[in-house]
Amino acid sequence: MSHPTIRWFQFGHLPENLQKVSEPMRTLATQMDAELPDGAEKAAGLRKLLEAKDCFVRSALEKAEHKGTS
Repeated sequence: MSHPTIRWFQFGHLPENLQKVSEPMRTLATQMDAELPDGAEKAAGLRKLLEAKDCFVRSALEKAEHKGTS
């Protein structure tokens, strides 16, 4: 069974440019979930990876906004 945090790594609903940023994070999250034992450290690692994914997506949004204003 997948860790509950994995559901927040879905990316199919995002525009293509944001999917390209988000998909590798989902891949890594599911790999770590499958390979590591359940516990506090795995849960913390997945949360931090989710935070990083969110930051990267926001950065890609900023990049798209800057392209639109140039």
